[in-house]
Amino acid sequence: MNRSRSLLKYSISRLLLAPVMLWLISTLVFLLLRVAPGDPVDAILGIRADYEAREALRVKLGLNASLLTQYFKYLNCLIHGDLGESLNNQEPVRQLISNTLPASIELGVMAIIIAITIGLAVGFTGIARPEGKTDLIGRLFGIGTYALPPFWAAMLIQIFFAVILRWLPVGGRFPPNLIEPEGTGFLIFDSIKAGNLQALLGSIRHIILPASTLGILLSGIFSRSLRLNLGKILATNYIQAARSRGIKERQVILKHAFPNALLPVLTIAGLTIASLIGGALLIEITFSWPGIALGLQEAISQRDYPVVQGIVVIISSLVVTISLLVDLTIAFIDPRISFN
Repeated sequence: MNRSRSLLKYSISRLLLAPVMLWLISTLVFLLLRVAPGDPVDAILGIRADYEAREALRVKLGLNASLLTQYFKYLNCLIHGDLGESLNNQEPVRQLISNTLPASIELGVMAIIIAITIGLAVGFTGIARPEGKTDLIGRLFGIGTYALPPFWAAMLIQIFFAVILRWLPVGGRFPPNLIEPEGTGFLIFDSIKAGNLQALLGSIRHIILPASTLGILLSGIFSRSLRLNLGKILATNYIQAARSRGIKERQVILKHAFPNALLPVLTIAGLTIASLIGGALLIEITFSWPGIALGLQEAISQRDYPVVQGIVVIISSLVVTISLLVDLTIAFIDPRISFN
């Protein structure tokens, strides 16, 4: 009963903290954009535009108001779910995000599946034969993939598989000679739903290289985490007791040690999934993947304040939400966690 109450208090405190975190992030990005070098008017009209045209555009965009007025207007719109309009084309930011977010989510989900599959396989194989060649290779793999520069690895994979071997497309998300299936914006799902085999194969061919590159680079995190946690758990008393009862080593690892070692991996997976939605910028640029990270980079270069603010708020909301769900899930399923 005490644990249930503690879990309820912990959940309520985390839920109340989430809006505060989003407010701090929103305020920080608002201020950073205003103090950063560059003027949206210059980005739109150019530095040679006359004074009257510049001032007229500044008034039209609302940039002539005081910083405090702009901030409260921004917060008021944010509370009502209005992310504003792009300064460059007056298109609603919500629409811009809805056009690019599915691409990033699709890439992120495929990458995390590859990362978890490879990472758990490498980590589990290494702990099954500790201090051997397999374990050494696994450790080197974990360190190497974590330390490898993403843009360099992406270009190497792109050159080898797309340019030299010509097995897969160099970039893009969908074959240019085909019509994208309508629906949710998740092309693989929409292709399956429409029964369009040609569109499905085209979508898969285009996502293989960026998802594999990102997945391999992230797999080292999972392999190292599983390897370290399994090693600690295998040295605990209850594992030694299980071995002393004559239980086979395979069963000791799979049934007793492996489930407990997955809890930290679950935390890493949740945070990685959230960060992947907006953190795959270099991969999206290298493979010309039309995702939200690429849209963020373009908006920053154009000094498009509402687009940058909207994307950061959406990404932050996803990160906070997924982190909250992961923390609450682990707290619920793991009785060892204390809430003091």
